[in-house]
Amino acid sequence: MDAIPESPSVPHYSATAVAITAAIIFVIAHFALLVGVSTPEKLYFDEVHYVPAARQMLAPVTSAPLLNPMHPPLGKQLIALSIRSFGDTPLGWRYPSVLFGAITIVAMYLCGLALFARQEPAVVTALLTFLNQMVFAQSRIAMLDIFALAFGLLAMAAFIHGFRKPRPQLWFALTGLGCGLSIACKWSGLFVLAVCMVIVAVIRLMQGWRTQFADGDADDWYEPDLWPGFRSYHFVACFLLLPAIVYLATFVPLYGWSLPDILAAQRRIFSDNSTTAIADHPYMSAWPSWPLLVRPVWYLFEKAGDDRFQAIIFLGNPLILWPALPALAVCLRDWVMARRLEAFLILAFYLGPWLAWALLPRTLSFLYYYLPSATVASLALVYALTRGGGARGRWMLWMSVAIACVGFIVMLPISVASVETTMAGYVRLMLFKSWI
Repeated sequence: MDAIPESPSVPHYSATAVAITAAIIFVIAHFALLVGVSTPEKLYFDEVHYVPAARQMLAPVTSAPLLNPMHPPLGKQLIALSIRSFGDTPLGWRYPSVLFGAITIVAMYLCGLALFARQEPAVVTALLTFLNQMVFAQSRIAMLDIFALAFGLLAMAAFIHGFRKPRPQLWFALTGLGCGLSIACKWSGLFVLAVCMVIVAVIRLMQGWRTQFADGDADDWYEPDLWPGFRSYHFVACFLLLPAIVYLATFVPLYGWSLPDILAAQRRIFSDNSTTAIADHPYMSAWPSWPLLVRPVWYLFEKAGDDRFQAIIFLGNPLILWPALPALAVCLRDWVMARRLEAFLILAFYLGPWLAWALLPRTLSFLYYYLPSATVASLALVYALTRGGGARGRWMLWMSVAIACVGFIVMLPISVASVETTMAGYVRLMLFKSWI
C-alpha cells in the first residue's frame, strides 16, 4: 500500500501568517472576480427572480405579493444592500456575489489549513477553488448559491478546526452560526449542518458503546476519549438553538416579530421546495450525473455581433473535477483501511451535500446544486496528491494547479461574457453533445 500522509496534528504555520495569507487571497480573488462582472448589462438567468425580490425589499412599504417567497431572505437582503450602496446597476446586483466568492476561496483555504495543518496544501486548495469554473461562474451572477456556499464552508472550516480540540464548544458554536447564515440564504445550507450533527452523534454513540479500535492511534477519525467536556446541552445549543435563532432572525426585517407570519413563511418555503409538480427544464439533470459533468447549465448565450457571442456556462473545470473522482476513491480507501481523519471528513462533507438530493422528492434539479460538493472535491484532490509528502508530492500539487489553470483559461470565453466567443470556438469547447 502507498504511504499515507503524515499526521496533521502539529500545525506548520503561525496565526500571523494565516491572517496575511487569507488577506492576500481575498484581495486577489476579489479583484479578479470583479473584472467584467457588469457584462451583460441586463438581468440574466435566475437574476430575474432574485434582483426584483431585492428591489422589493428596498421599497418603503413592502408590496404584495412577496416576490420569490420560496427562499429565505438573507441572500436577497445582501443584494438589496448592495443595490442601495452601488445603485440599481449590474455592479449593484452582482457585487455581493463577487464579495462572497472571494470569501468562499478564503474559506476553502481555511478548510485546507484545518485539514492539512500546512500552508502549501491550503494555498493550493484555494487556487483550485478559484480555478474551478463552478465557483467562478457562480461568483459573478446575482443568485443565492454563492452566499449559502461561503457561509457553509466557513462553518465547515470551524468544525474541522474544532474536531480535535478537547473543548470544541466555541468552534462548534461558530459552526452553528455559519450554518444558520447559510440556511438563511438557501435551505440547502441544511446539508452541511446535518453532516456535522451526524458526525457528532455517531461519535457520541460509539463512545456510549465504549467502542475502541484494536490498534487505534491519534490519526483515527474516532477516539473513545474525544471531547470529554462536550455535553448534550452543548450539542443542542451549537447545532440546534444557535442556527435556528440566527436563521429566524433574518425574517424579522420582513415580518417584524410576528411569529405566525414567520412560521407561515417557513410553510411556504417547504411547500415550494418539496413540490414535484414542476415541468421539465432544458438544463435539468439528475444527481447521479453531476460528478461526471454530463449536463451543464447555460446561464447566457446571446449574439453580440458578427460571429461573436456572449456566453456564460455553469459547467466546472473538468481538469479539476474529473481527477477529483479517483482522488475521492483514495479518500475512501484511506478511511476504510487506515481510518484517516482527513479522508473521513472530506468524504463526509462531499457525500453529504450531494447524496442528500437523492432523498428529496424534488424532481427538478440542476448541476449548480452540486456546487458545495464540487468545491469540497478540491480537498480530495489535494489530499490524494500529498499522500506520503516529499518533493514528489509538492511537484504533483503544483502541476495540478498548472493543469487546472490551462482548463480555466480555455473556458474563459464561455465563463466571462465580456471575453466573447465565436461559433467555431464554441463548437470546439462543446466536447459532448449533452453539453450543448
